Amino acid sequence: MTNLLSNIKIAVPEKIYIKDPETSQLGKKIIEQSIILINNQGFDNFNFKKLGVLIGSNESSIYRYFENKHILLIFLVNWYWEWVNYLIKINTTNVDDPHKKLKIIIHSFVSASQENPTVDYVNESKLHNIVIAEGGKAYHTKDVDNENSKGFFTSYKELANTVSHVIIEIRSDFKYPYALATNLFEMSNNHIYFARHLPRLTD
Repeated sequence: MTNLLSNIKIAVPEKIYIKDPETSQLGKKIIEQSIILINNQGFDNFNFKKLGVLIGSNESSIYRYFENKHILLIFLVNWYWEWVNYLIKINTTNVDDPHKKLKIIIHSFVSASQENPTVDYVNESKLHNIVIAEGGKAYHTKDVDNENSKGFFTSYKELANTVSHVIIEIRSDFKYPYALATNLFEMSNNHIYFARHLPRLTD
């Protein structure tokens, strides 16, 4: 598994960004420091001016990669969705029993926050915090239908598709595999958040 993780390349849908930040040192610095800044200050207090100061570059340089901070958040959340999907595929390789696959998937949901040092510009633990606390802001917006039509949420759909196929393997007549797939993911994140901040809401 270590060798596979060392060759990881997370592919975020191209329409989200203006220029792929993972193709340059400045772009990687934007990803790295935006994760740190949003995690520390929250998305509402985050802006490109603050990020520019942190990365030692003009605010305008960030706009060469992302149209605005909302789009940057969509990029970060997509990166995490792709990361979780990647872990599921790697961890379920050569596993034939769908019940075991589903247990591995749930474990992957919970453990995806573990840092992978081979992607040195993404702190998966801090990114996981952002997904829990701020992730809903990526798609709970008035522009969600327009952004969906552009393929901004393809990564989440593919993650749900991966999980739903395993659910159908377990029970082919189950009517709501996609609903259960997304609920498992959202629930795992919500209960991690509850455990940290509202412990009487979870066991």
